[in-house]
Amino acid sequence: MLEGERVLLLKPQTYMNESGRSAGEAARFFKIDPSRIIVFHDELDLPPGNVRVKRGGGNAGHNGLKSLTEHLGNDYRRVRIGIGHPGDKALVLNYVLSDFAKADAAWVERLCATIAAHAGLLAKDGDGPFQRKVREAMEPESPATAKPV
Repeated sequence: MLEGERVLLLKPQTYMNESGRSAGEAARFFKIDPSRIIVFHDELDLPPGNVRVKRGGGNAGHNGLKSLTEHLGNDYRRVRIGIGHPGDKALVLNYVLSDFAKADAAWVERLCATIAAHAGLLAKDGDGPFQRKVREAMEPESPATAKPV
């Protein structure tokens, strides 16, 4: 249960490029309409730490999203988690397959904790309030105005 809503978390054991196969099988088994599925994924086109929620849309070359769309259709919700772009298209593959740099640990940990703390809003279709809470938590701030997650 999350904010009074029954939820199922799925971490596919397939390769990311085949994650749709696992998600599709789970959706059929549990009789979950794709419109009730929320996928969290990295997004090169957003600055690091920015988060956007949307329904449907293109796959922008993201092979995991291509697989999900193939097996679920395009009506699932996406929580796009900005990781930034390495600046050169030739560097993208290594960039997305590598771990975050140690220098990024603080913002990545804060972002993950914030997403977890407010995930209940997503369960209740509160995409706007969820985005606002994440944005507020990730805004640069002075130590005097720091807010707890």
